[in-house]
Amino acid sequence: MTGMPTREQFAAIARGYDDNPSRSLSLRAEAYTNPAWHDVDLQHIIARTWQWVCHVEKLREAGSYVTVEIAGQPIVIVRDRQGVLRAFYNVCKHRAHQLLSGEGNTSRIMCPYHAWVYQLDGQLVRAPHTENLEGFEPNDICLDAVQVEEFCGFVYVNLDPNAAALVEVSGDLNTEIEHWAPDIADLTFAHRLTYDIKSNWKNVVDNFLECYHCPTAHKDFCTLVDMDTYKVTTHGVYSSHMADAGKGSNSAYDVSNATVKTHAVWWLWPTTCIMRYPGRSSIIILNVIPVGPDRTLETYDFFLEDTTPDEAERESIRYLDEVLQTEDIAIVESVQKGMSTPAFDCGRIVNDPGGSGMSEHAVHHFHGLVLDAYARVGR
Repeated sequence: MTGMPTREQFAAIARGYDDNPSRSLSLRAEAYTNPAWHDVDLQHIIARTWQWVCHVEKLREAGSYVTVEIAGQPIVIVRDRQGVLRAFYNVCKHRAHQLLSGEGNTSRIMCPYHAWVYQLDGQLVRAPHTENLEGFEPNDICLDAVQVEEFCGFVYVNLDPNAAALVEVSGDLNTEIEHWAPDIADLTFAHRLTYDIKSNWKNVVDNFLECYHCPTAHKDFCTLVDMDTYKVTTHGVYSSHMADAGKGSNSAYDVSNATVKTHAVWWLWPTTCIMRYPGRSSIIILNVIPVGPDRTLETYDFFLEDTTPDEAERESIRYLDEVLQTEDIAIVESVQKGMSTPAFDCGRIVNDPGGSGMSEHAVHHFHGLVLDAYARVGR
């Protein structure tokens, strides 16, 4: 298949999926392997949903800015002089050059190509040597705005100008996070891990959404949390994954002095995972970034009580990096290879109506959201 899938192909991709997870097959392998579906994912999922950018601490001061790329589009987020958080396409209205790079603080936005200058609200205020142009009014020119929102201590953007606010579509997620992590806005960035994975982004999310594989693939993790208390609950655009910390010693990392004794994790459609592991107060953000049909970038950002992790936190970061992620990356890369063979088309969803961690109902929930997005395009 090349180009945009046909209406028939959009219909076929949902074959086998059932609203009841106990009767359903998984999303078909073609959606994970065919470049045409990757293009649909970028244009009609990533570019039309709320995407995580950073902790609000990076954008608290007037003039502070951060640049990112969302679905291949360059975006800049900036706090203007009146304290309003704004986001724009990071593109000059003169000749399309990138305006800002990286992150920092600025009193204006000046294009490094021809020195056109914009205020922090996006309004053009200076365009050198244009005084002789006919019908040219700088006041008529403004950077193209993008939706931006502060949510639970973090900043998100959405390239879809018609998308509903994140606080509206996310139901009770804000209440849940504030209950389990009331100090989230006071935490500070301490460490980042990055991974380049040879697998489709949906495989990465699938793997995150179930712990059916944990007793086999993550034996240390199963000593960190009490698997008998592991509960997964699906909601409109998110799922929550809760468990008590293990009651005895564990082989993952030391939690003997832990102040947080609950494993609380939320997945926000489509690519953001918000995690609070046992230990000191912390939040880990897993940002899943689709790059190609069989390539995904991941960032793990650790927000802690201090900018420097203590010994126990260093050990937890080492465990996640050298053990848990090593295990998960091997899994999703193996699955991607298997999906690229003629031996696999789709498989059964394993469902526990009680919502235990041994169930794949959150994977089924994710597949339903993917297929809903595909259906809107294929009409």
